[in-house]
Amino acid sequence: MGDLKMSISKYENQIYSGVLGKIIGVYLGRPIEGWTYEAIKESFYDVNHFVHRQVGVPLIVPDDDISGTFVFFRSLEDNKFSRELTAAQIGDTWLNYIIENQTVLWWGGLSRSTEHTAYLRLKNGINAPMSGSSELNGKSMSEQIGAQIFIDSWALATPNNPELAVEFARKAASVSHDGIAVDAACLLAHMEASAFEERDIDQLLTNALSAVNNEELTKVITDLREECNKTSDWREVREWISQNHGYDKYPGSCPMVTNHLVVIMALLMGGDDLQKSIMIAASAGWDTDCNAGNVGCLNGIRLGLEGISQGPDYRKAVSDRMYVVSSDGGSCITDAVIETRKVVKAAYALNGEELPAKMKRFSFEYPGSTQGFTLYDDTLEELTTTKLYNYNTISNENGLVIEFDHLAKGNHSSVSVDTFIELESRGKEGTSYFEVLASPSLYSTQEIEVEVLSLNEKHPALTFFIDIYDQEDKVQTIYSDVYSLVKGSNQLRWSIPNTKGHAIYRLGIRLTSNERLDGRIVIKTIDWNEAPKSFELKKSLDLTPGLTPWTTNTTWIKSFMSSADQFNPDFAETFSVSHSSDNGVVTTGSKEWSNYRVSSELIFTNQESAGLVARANGHKRYYSVLFYKDKLVISKQKDNESIELANKDFHLKLDTRYAVSFIVNGHNLEVLVDGVKELDAVDYEFASGGAGFVVHSGAILANGFKVSSR
Repeated sequence: MGDLKMSISKYENQIYSGVLGKIIGVYLGRPIEGWTYEAIKESFYDVNHFVHRQVGVPLIVPDDDISGTFVFFRSLEDNKFSRELTAAQIGDTWLNYIIENQTVLWWGGLSRSTEHTAYLRLKNGINAPMSGSSELNGKSMSEQIGAQIFIDSWALATPNNPELAVEFARKAASVSHDGIAVDAACLLAHMEASAFEERDIDQLLTNALSAVNNEELTKVITDLREECNKTSDWREVREWISQNHGYDKYPGSCPMVTNHLVVIMALLMGGDDLQKSIMIAASAGWDTDCNAGNVGCLNGIRLGLEGISQGPDYRKAVSDRMYVVSSDGGSCITDAVIETRKVVKAAYALNGEELPAKMKRFSFEYPGSTQGFTLYDDTLEELTTTKLYNYNTISNENGLVIEFDHLAKGNHSSVSVDTFIELESRGKEGTSYFEVLASPSLYSTQEIEVEVLSLNEKHPALTFFIDIYDQEDKVQTIYSDVYSLVKGSNQLRWSIPNTKGHAIYRLGIRLTSNERLDGRIVIKTIDWNEAPKSFELKKSLDLTPGLTPWTTNTTWIKSFMSSADQFNPDFAETFSVSHSSDNGVVTTGSKEWSNYRVSSELIFTNQESAGLVARANGHKRYYSVLFYKDKLVISKQKDNESIELANKDFHLKLDTRYAVSFIVNGHNLEVLVDGVKELDAVDYEFASGGAGFVVHSGAILANGFKVSSR
């Protein structure tokens, strides 16, 4: 099957559906993770709708099942889509994108959390697959659930090629797991990759068991299938799992076998009803979000978008929204379309096909996709009726339709998309085990380009707006000029105003009219990519009046991703960065930033080396300018290897202010100190990425921070 050269284009909608199914399943199970089966049954009986409001938590939250799935998969692109990708390279990807004790994983401790334990092994120089081995970590620790919850992306990238899916899944799972846990992950990967062509769930399971060939796994699944064949009531089967394979039958906090059997039960007894299958997985208890996520992904692939649409309108509530939390903060605020594009790109590369053309950030190219756009929360909205849907649901073209009725003077129709984290979602007890950490995806002085299709004889006026968090952490709305639309295509541009370093929380579109108007417009595309023309943060007191020397946290500093031990606002300067070992990195910005200058006034106190970072792709892949006590270096950090690209003698004076600029332009890297060019180099490794600071064993102060593409 793996030798068939079917074009990936045939499977793109199923890949998107698999991504959607994954996140819908996770959101269904997340609010009740950790609940007992009895509590779930008493409160909801069947969890066949999103219960977040009843539980009192947000719907869209960060989750390891989502972040791990789409972060660890980046090892493929980061290693040039090699079919020979190794477990050790996937382990390096863990170290690059995970910020210790903060992102992706459950940080439950050494020999308590399987993934935390594997991370510590990797950090201490033990490469995968030894990092996840039972030999090193013990059988019970290595056979917990995590192997199977992170493997969906590998199967999505290998449609109708289950052999390759299993090969990748085995390597990825072995970073943190061993034994039956790895084989269970491989079984699911085989089923998912095969589900692009084979719809029969029993056949998928039979084929996967034959391919994986683990006697223990085959035995427990065979027994489960017999139980499923005896009854149409999934609760009877769930009781059998509890009696024979419940948590009390296995060591560890979240054993794989129990949860794997729930996944298989939900698939077998849900049949071709996607809603029923994820309902079973969420209602059965144990690891509800993991299990419903795996089930949702497989059935999303197998049953397609039609299967997702047969039940309740999960898609409208989710609107493609998801967080993928990692050290690459600019990619955290994302959506199912953007993540699908990454998987599709990998699938084309692995299949030996020409890579698809780069899409505009918002192109709405998949059926029914809305890419995170929702109605803007405003009390005036009740005066008009606004609907959002994709143009491809009623035509052969893609785009976001904003349909409005009763638009008239004094009211408006407004929609928006998040570009940073909602303050209220941070620090709220019970929202998630995982903190929302991100950098904005949109910055002041960037230019947005928008194509608008107006379909009516009379046209609304259009205004863009951004919401920012101001000096007092209150939302302030800034509007563009008013744009007049004409019938047909309208090409609009807006240069985002200077927000004085404050983060942009959302981007919106506001429609108004001086006379009664019903109709619709279509947002065909929205895009921004290059680094800001001039994004600048000045002194801390400019950003937060009333700052004291004891202030260690502010909203604006949360727009940086820090793997340094200490990264705080500084009362006299802007930042202080301290790290007790190598590679304390702080970054902001986006992977799309290519050619720019990053500048700051640095005060070196006592450190092995420190300086500025550019084109960061995570926190272990970047360029840097480093100041040592006796030399200046342009360096490339690539995973665990630090490579000097250029160096010169330089006598560093401690406690002295240096104006430093690090310029990246094409393959050319250049350093200016106090306005004088001191060093340059040429390298071809990293074409784009975020900017920030790095400290190796010591501390620096930084006054101001500026990124400029001009």
